[in-house]
Amino acid sequence: MTGSAPDFAHRWVPPAPGEERTLLLLHGTGGNEDDLLPLGPAIAPGAGQLSPRGRVLERGMPRFFRRLAEGVFDEADVVRRAGELADFVAHAAGRYGFDPTRVTAVGFSNGANIAAALLLLRPETLAAAALFRAMVPLRPAQLPVLRGRRVLISEGRTDPIVAAAEAESLASMLRGAGAEVTLAWQDAGHGLVGADVDAARAWLGTAAR
Repeated sequence: MTGSAPDFAHRWVPPAPGEERTLLLLHGTGGNEDDLLPLGPAIAPGAGQLSPRGRVLERGMPRFFRRLAEGVFDEADVVRRAGELADFVAHAAGRYGFDPTRVTAVGFSNGANIAAALLLLRPETLAAAALFRAMVPLRPAQLPVLRGRRVLISEGRTDPIVAAAEAESLASMLRGAGAEVTLAWQDAGHGLVGADVDAARAWLGTAAR
């Protein structure tokens, strides 16, 4: 990409005629820009898809921000990387011609965490977010105003990485900021399952179109 926005390796799939929504697909640790492309049509047929690759490498595996240990995030880097991603999305909207006010993040694991960070730090980037296996990425000094934003948090009951209390804490934080939050629990571990897809499809069917 050109201009001052950070350059992310990415995929862009144009929307079907008449479809105004764009999905911002955000992969988990070790994934890439192709990982979630099959998920988009499964949950929002016809929506445009913008799928960037994380710019941070952890032992050769792409991520969207640094962590200090499992579940311990480098909050300064979260802030920096969320800003970079928000600028990238805004720049991509101009390049590809999609409506920057109709972007829904769809993130898995590390991708869900950076999407949550966007909501907390750069809320103008997202109209909605579907977060799979998300944790609290950081605790800002002041919560943003998220009235009008809808968020789905889909967690696994037997997830060895994301504790139930962590998911509840994220949901509480986002609700405290004014977002309409749906917290769904699946009979699953950390990996995505069909019930996640079903939940997101149903939720997106009533999300802002």
